[in-house]
Amino acid sequence: MLHCPYCGSGVKEKEIYCITCGKELPEDLDLRSNIKKKFNKLWFVPIIAIVVFLIGISVLNLVLQNQASEAKNLYEQGEKLLSDNEFEESYDLFKQATLKKSNFTQAESALNFVGEAMKVKNAIKQANSQLDKENFQEALSLLNDAENSLKNYNGSAVSELVDEIVFYRNEIKVAQLQSILAENPTIDELKILLWEADAIQQDQADQIVTDIRNQIIDFTFSKASEHLSNKQFTDAQTIVEDGLKYAPNSEKLSSLKTTIEKEKASFEVTQQQRIEQAISAEAEERELNETDAIELLSVEVERDQQGNVVVKGEVKSVASDPVHSVLVDYSLTTDNDSEFLSNEVYVYPDTLYPEESGKFEFTHYEVSEDIELIDIEVNTVKWYLNY
Repeated sequence: MLHCPYCGSGVKEKEIYCITCGKELPEDLDLRSNIKKKFNKLWFVPIIAIVVFLIGISVLNLVLQNQASEAKNLYEQGEKLLSDNEFEESYDLFKQATLKKSNFTQAESALNFVGEAMKVKNAIKQANSQLDKENFQEALSLLNDAENSLKNYNGSAVSELVDEIVFYRNEIKVAQLQSILAENPTIDELKILLWEADAIQQDQADQIVTDIRNQIIDFTFSKASEHLSNKQFTDAQTIVEDGLKYAPNSEKLSSLKTTIEKEKASFEVTQQQRIEQAISAEAEERELNETDAIELLSVEVERDQQGNVVVKGEVKSVASDPVHSVLVDYSLTTDNDSEFLSNEVYVYPDTLYPEESGKFEFTHYEVSEDIELIDIEVNTVKWYLNY
């Protein structure tokens, strides 16, 4: 077979030029037949390209693996700082991790969270600043927005931030309540404030709840007692039941409610029935029970924190049978023995057993007399027996 002496391609006997390389072929056919086919150097190009490509892929893979390892290490360092609430430092590390490795979902999520966490910290500072200015609603609005920004996140760091927000929110609410209470709100306003204070989980709020509840109890007791003294049993009962909604465990109001119910029942009984019940073989004992059953132990008058005049006292039953609905009638006088106020108040508990003591207390509002010049005199003590 004949070959081109220049490129080694096969040629025909009568061809003058090589159809492959284009060079003129020698006329001597021996020169064509003895030339060995040369290796086509063009094959080196794709081979070298493939080798270079494979080396590049390997190097790139090593670089990516190294960057992924560095990114993971940066992420772990950021997590540790985040657990210590070092938000700015952890933010920088998470940012570096995302630059080292693309599509690093965990680092991107952590970076977003830390960004929100720093905003929350700033919101807390702003809320405290508003609290110092007594801009309570603005402070609460800042904290509410901060808490809402964390709804799409979870974990221990999120829980700590939420707990911090709740703590400062309670601090602001307590300060707001104290500011309102300083303005001596009405009884209806106190009832609303009671529910607001009761919803705050804080020791200082618990004390506010107790103070408000005591004011409601005292007011309710005084108003209901006034209606009871005027034999307005339905009104008295309505007032007490309303007060018990705000102080369901108040022994003072519960006892007054029982007193009202019994007084209402007693009011419907005729005087003749009481006289008939009083007649028995134990005349002397009953005479004692009916005339000297109650001993006055103490009575005093003072002003409370709200400036109202409070009458307090204690009695003791010396009767042989239980007595109930003990009613103390007293008068308030000035230093010249001039009476300016009289009132009746029931003792609690409603029923006193032999040798048992009971207390009475009544709050008078809008009394302008000097407390140091006020004297109290118990006029009469009335009670009912169980027979």
